[in-house]
Amino acid sequence: MNSPNAIDRYMKPKPNGEAQLADDSEETDDLGAFGWLRGMRERAVMLELRHKDGTVTALAYAWLERVDFDPSEGLTLKFSGTKVKITGRNLNGERRPNVRMLAGILRHRVPWVQEASGSQLLEAGMEAVVVEQIKIE
Repeated sequence: MNSPNAIDRYMKPKPNGEAQLADDSEETDDLGAFGWLRGMRERAVMLELRHKDGTVTALAYAWLERVDFDPSEGLTLKFSGTKVKITGRNLNGERRPNVRMLAGILRHRVPWVQEASGSQLLEAGMEAVVVEQIKIE
């Protein structure tokens, strides 16, 4: 049986009295190049691809058929009818203990991936996970 506190966690009142879903950012860690769902059982329905120019494309994880990783070429995600190429640095690097972008994508724990802006590319350390380009074909 659900307690009122469990329900309140997912609902919060709007100023006009209507209920709305709680902000997703409460369950997602922003790791710079990608987001990470905190809960052990949390899974993203879609993968949001955020480009540095502000455009966003979201693809359903249900259509993800294949993932290839080559350190020299990056990540290639094959969705039904769409190929996504993610290039950058340390794409399979451990961002923090047991948190890697590749593993997160394979387990649907990554809700978004973000291209780095020019200044972010320059400021990022050598060990940082940096997405230089997201190409959708």
